[in-house]
Amino acid sequence: MSDAQNTGSEAVSDARPMRLGDALRKARIEAADRTGVVVDLRDAEVARLEILNEALDPLFAQIPDTVDLFDRGISQGETPRLWIDVVAHVLMGRDKRIYRFVQDTRFGRIVIAESHDIAAIVDAVTDYVARRMIEREHALVATPVAAPAVVEKPRRSGFWTFALGFILGAVALFGLALFASLRSL
Repeated sequence: MSDAQNTGSEAVSDARPMRLGDALRKARIEAADRTGVVVDLRDAEVARLEILNEALDPLFAQIPDTVDLFDRGISQGETPRLWIDVVAHVLMGRDKRIYRFVQDTRFGRIVIAESHDIAAIVDAVTDYVARRMIEREHALVATPVAAPAVVEKPRRSGFWTFALGFILGAVALFGLALFASLRSL
């Protein structure tokens, strides 16, 4: 009898132990599937977005603390949304079972990814986060602007200008004095 118990416990210990987080996730998925059929679709949307939010935890854990581009959270307005950053969010499609990852641009809203599968949306969000981090790096890189080459004109000495003016003035005075003396004769 004790052998049967030991073999049963050995079989349990050989299997991967289920963590409480995994069990909660599984229960949420089951609850979301049940409530997706029930009248309260809004709660089902929020539950599905929470499941996706938990699936994104490992991705956002890898982002350095110095990067403050992303502000992830679920807004519970008329249309529940899982915000990734200021311009990108995930919302549920019309059938309340499809995830739609969209980005607001100045030209309107674009759909980045759309799928029933959480893994596909996680991959799309991962690619989006990577692109945004690269854009940030490029924006922060200060490219040195080449200053235009300023060629200074060689400065002329003021002495030669003064000397030339002095000589021309003396010649003019001498010529005027000569002209006045010849006239008086």
